[in-house]
Amino acid sequence: MDDYRILKNALVDGELTDIVVRAGKIVSIGKTSTTGEFLDIGGKMLLPGLVDIHSHGCIGIDTMDAHPLKMAEMRRYMKKNGITTWLPTTMTVAMSDIGDKTSEGLIDIGEDGCDIVGFHMEGPYINKKYKGAQNEAHIKNPSVEEFKQLEGIKMVTIAPELEGSEELIRYCAENGIVVSLGHTDCDFDCAETAFRAGAKCLTHTFNAMPPMLHRAPGPIGAALVNDGYAQVICDGQHIHRAAIIALYRMFGADRMVLISDSMAATGLGDGNYVFGGLDITVKDGIARTESGALAGSTTNLMGCVKKAIEFGIPPMDAFKMASETPAALMGLKKGKIEVGYDSQFIVLDENYDLVDVLNLKGDLI
Repeated sequence: MDDYRILKNALVDGELTDIVVRAGKIVSIGKTSTTGEFLDIGGKMLLPGLVDIHSHGCIGIDTMDAHPLKMAEMRRYMKKNGITTWLPTTMTVAMSDIGDKTSEGLIDIGEDGCDIVGFHMEGPYINKKYKGAQNEAHIKNPSVEEFKQLEGIKMVTIAPELEGSEELIRYCAENGIVVSLGHTDCDFDCAETAFRAGAKCLTHTFNAMPPMLHRAPGPIGAALVNDGYAQVICDGQHIHRAAIIALYRMFGADRMVLISDSMAATGLGDGNYVFGGLDITVKDGIARTESGALAGSTTNLMGCVKKAIEFGIPPMDAFKMASETPAALMGLKKGKIEVGYDSQFIVLDENYDLVDVLNLKGDLI
């Protein structure tokens, strides 16, 4: 049999078409006579698979506690919910534990699930004032020499006001690692310096950072005027609907990134959990620490997309902000239905509900 895979009768950008896939890549789009394995999409919408660059866990499992087999369970949950690419996100714990986890993540754990393309290291290079649900005992200043010892890190959250931050930002920029500003007390000038040094993004915008004020625009203003991206948790709990719409109008679908910031309770329900070594209580779907701080979300990325649509963001923009835009930020050939891109798709009905997930590429680390 030919090694082509052909998706027939797919609704892409409002038109019925065929998509030919080979070796995990899209090789043509349009009606085709190519022979190979056929799959009839039946006229349903075909969109790129979702890309979650900030998620700590799901189905009772925390990224920091998961051995490879548990990671495989999480990957299957992600794929089942339309997420075909994931950056497992670490917490503020001992650096040795982060190193063990990211090295362990390099182990081949099979292709039945979403792709893992690297880790997002959130902490310990953050500000204690805005630590949120991070463990203060392990917070520290950035160190390039220390960071060099880690494997598998593709994104790192940094508070740019900390000593050593600019050196690490420049090192990451030179080595293809995306720097995101977060858990920070920085002002506009400090954040702008960080963006000019190579930072590209804000971590869960509005949360764990100074607000944007008219004479003190802070890190949000700096990201806006320096062509930065803005991650945002769109679960209906972390950010008011009006703030979501304001961010969308400021940054647009090309620079606003939907993230889940999901934790272990995602896919389960209310109860008591451990998150980054801290006790967490989930009540009515809201996760909080013992001090009352929000501790990540209990919504997966597909749920965040649906919430964005409910808030009034055009559906195609909502899906773009959870696929093409985060992929572009990370420099990945994912998140678009275009020749040369990875063959990872979601099939939706007319209500934008998930019908099927097709990850025709196992692109692991």
